[in-house]
Amino acid sequence: MIQITVPTPDVTITKQENPQLSHIYGFTDFHLITREQGGIFMFYNADDELLFVGKARKLRPRIKKHFEDTVSPIKNHREEVTKIEVCLVEDPMDREIYETYIINTMQAKYNVDKVLYK
Repeated sequence: MIQITVPTPDVTITKQENPQLSHIYGFTDFHLITREQGGIFMFYNADDELLFVGKARKLRPRIKKHFEDTVSPIKNHREEVTKIEVCLVEDPMDREIYETYIINTMQAKYNVDKVLYK
């Protein structure tokens, strides 16, 4: 059997109730997420339920795009996201494996691709 250990998040940002600074859906700390590195990201709700898992070659632009796109799988659930965790994973194959593994073991609510548990 293959043993996969999900990496510990390198960055976690949380939604603020009344943000004083410019924000996107209550998140003001996007600057903490690297712009140039790749990895995986996970969106959680207030109950710490995993909503969505994704991967990206460049993390910050990809995560922000989920809050701006009209085609994002979470477009109708953006207000539900209260926490974003980011794990830096440079190797594209590792990102693919982690994303698929997390989607299926933690049963991400809004992921529709790569779902094997339904």
